[in-house]
Amino acid sequence: MCGRFTQHHDAGQVALRFAVDEANATVAPRYNVAPQQYVPVVYAPESLRLLEDFRWGLVPSWAKDAAIGQKMINARSETVSEKPSFRAALTRRRCLIPADGFYEWEKHEDGSRHPVHFRLTGGDTFAFAGLWEEWHDPASESPLRTCTIITTTANETVGRVHDRMPVILAPDAETLWLDAEMRDKDVLRSLLVPYPDGSMEAFAVSRRVNSPANEGADLLAPIS
Repeated sequence: MCGRFTQHHDAGQVALRFAVDEANATVAPRYNVAPQQYVPVVYAPESLRLLEDFRWGLVPSWAKDAAIGQKMINARSETVSEKPSFRAALTRRRCLIPADGFYEWEKHEDGSRHPVHFRLTGGDTFAFAGLWEEWHDPASESPLRTCTIITTTANETVGRVHDRMPVILAPDAETLWLDAEMRDKDVLRSLLVPYPDGSMEAFAVSRRVNSPANEGADLLAPIS
């Protein structure tokens, strides 16, 4: 499961990194992004790459209540093409979710859990493989756009702490993931693999990360 991540590059850097054609998102440094918050998302509904704010927690178009999104922050790569909540989005509504790190909690012998930050070696921006949906509330004229992060089996680095990790797309896979003409499920599933172990690093951070109310660069200070 991926339930918390970081994205602390500015709007210009994100737009440049993902070759965005039009940016309408609020991109500000964030060090403790949590479910149900709005996050910048790159998607290409008509070949143009757009950067917009979507709420994290997928609400399928057929859902009766948006509250279902609280349980839909992740989609498993092994079943994403089969689950009714995700299979249509896999073929028609894929997106990139910019990030530069994520947290998982390591369980200690005394039963306590401590956050660990994972990132690419060097701290570069990357993209989670995501899906998006548009939901219409009968009581509102404004559509709600939401997203989810796809997870896969953990590589060795992440596996020391957790058995799952978010799918981090290789840069050359991002274009294919956004290609609206690509609907071959086997090809798409082939992209949903663990990121190469030797290209990632991890370090323990403050337990202040436990509360989504806490923000700031100090959350990323390594602790022993």
